[in-house]
Amino acid sequence: MAVLQGSTAIVTGASSGIGRAIAHRLGAEGSHVFIAGRSGERLEALARSIEAAGGKASTGAFDLRDYQKLQAFIAEAADLTGRLDIMVNAAGIDYPGTIVSGELAHWRDMFDTNVIAVLVGSQAAVRAMRATQSKGHIVTIFSYAGTGEGYRVYGATKAAVNSLCKALRGELEDEPIRSVTIMPGAVATNFGRNFPPEFVSGLLKSVGIASDFETGDVLSDETLEALRTRAPAIFASADDIARAVL
Repeated sequence: MAVLQGSTAIVTGASSGIGRAIAHRLGAEGSHVFIAGRSGERLEALARSIEAAGGKASTGAFDLRDYQKLQAFIAEAADLTGRLDIMVNAAGIDYPGTIVSGELAHWRDMFDTNVIAVLVGSQAAVRAMRATQSKGHIVTIFSYAGTGEGYRVYGATKAAVNSLCKALRGELEDEPIRSVTIMPGAVATNFGRNFPPEFVSGLLKSVGIASDFETGDVLSDETLEALRTRAPAIFASADDIARAVL
């Protein structure tokens, strides 16, 4: 029997990468997975894949920086199913560049997505879990970049997330709700889509993969799998992180 049969899970950042892998694995284990992200087309494709494997999925295509929509999506999942067992904060965005050369819009995008959306989503999830008397888990995907070693502004957002998740863990100490973080290293995903073409193409070329990548492109699943298998000492797979969440 699936270990999560009958449970309700929410996964943000499910359009691609780690979030997509987590949603697929939780769905395969019996959760009704509510998946959120920016790309409605990719979310619908993921939902079809989850359902084809015997799972159940509901989609919500919106920008996580629309915090009212995020709150409503979480509340709706709990209202529809009468419970909320799992909330996974998997969305994240990175813009390269130094502090001196950085852009204000990019800094805001990273903090709004990587930090504020985690706060809003976690708060809404706790309230839904309390309201439905669920023994829930709030899982946040952290990063080695937030360990305080100077990984640019992105690293600062992840350091903030780690601190906030520790604070939340303390707040929930006397409740049947857990707050946990998972800290991946490098994972073969499309996380570098905002990076310069020469960086991404150079990385792929270093392991023998030809590429004409342009900033904003989405690498195919085949390319990402080739990257992982050719450089296994460097890159984990998205499913490695999904299994850790499970």
